[in-house]
Amino acid sequence: MSVLGRAGGGINWAIGAVAVLVLVAVPYVTDQFQTFMFAQVAAYAVAVVGLNILTGYSGQISLGNGAFMAIGSYVTALLTARAGWSPYLTIPLGGLLAGFVGVLVGIPALRLRGIYLALATFALALSVTPVLNNYDRFTGGHLGVGFKAVTPPFDIPLSNEQWLYLLGWIVFLLLFVPSWLLLRGRTGRAWMAVRDSETAAAANGISLAYYKTLAFGISAFYAGVAGSLLVIDFAYVNPDSYSLNLSLQLLVAMVIGGLANIWGPLFGALLVVWLPYVAEKAVNSKPDLAFGALLIVVVFLAPNGIAGLLRRGLLMLRGRRQEAVAMTGALEATPAEADQIAT
Repeated sequence: MSVLGRAGGGINWAIGAVAVLVLVAVPYVTDQFQTFMFAQVAAYAVAVVGLNILTGYSGQISLGNGAFMAIGSYVTALLTARAGWSPYLTIPLGGLLAGFVGVLVGIPALRLRGIYLALATFALALSVTPVLNNYDRFTGGHLGVGFKAVTPPFDIPLSNEQWLYLLGWIVFLLLFVPSWLLLRGRTGRAWMAVRDSETAAAANGISLAYYKTLAFGISAFYAGVAGSLLVIDFAYVNPDSYSLNLSLQLLVAMVIGGLANIWGPLFGALLVVWLPYVAEKAVNSKPDLAFGALLIVVVFLAPNGIAGLLRRGLLMLRGRRQEAVAMTGALEATPAEADQIAT
């Protein structure tokens, strides 16, 4: 492995260790509202991980992942409110159903690429709210579907917000680790080959249909799980929550966090949840304007996103530190040793 590769791997582990420590500390240093907001960050992070697999690593632009989140949300809400299911049992079911629909969408999408695929998924996102409102006897229409708020099981000494936070981040970690392993393995390399050049990938024996459809299915599965987590947080679902704006927020989160960066979804999810609140309270600005301004700044100053900027900064810091150590060694060495260090 090259020195750069070892450095990058070490930085990934360092970022991961810091992230875990922060996640453990958050519920102990925040109030109920802030803890609840960070619980939502977990749900959005799961959705952005899935979108990053589809768009960042396999190169398929999707503007419709909010639709898959809606599937997971309504599976959880309807089964919990009307069938009496435990909301925890509905999380994998919501993900699987969304993943199945994602595969069905991915098959005809094989004929599309680039802007045409983006337009097709754009139409999918636009159709969600009208369809849910049209079948109001089933979905509740504008009134939505509500159920009893989730509380900590087995008398665990946590507040409701702390339990939602713990649940969300446990699910995130359970899905983040497999995605990380998948992207580091043969499947991840195949996706990146397809993204970089479909012609070259096919010439090397990579099945475009299989890997592109697989990316759609996995991305939709993650979005469905995220939708289930989000509706468990609020104990309520409404069609207006799954408009085109949600799909655009996911795309913006992926780009700002870091496209095709394993840590990008964390930073992107933080911005999606907290930026509207900060923009409204601190600078008295509309969230859409804040998102637009930040997106322009990131595209020009940090084209690899926040995670890429942080990674580059750490690499530069590490390089300077190694240079300082080498210079110190040269100053303390004998003339012959100094010549050897210089060469």
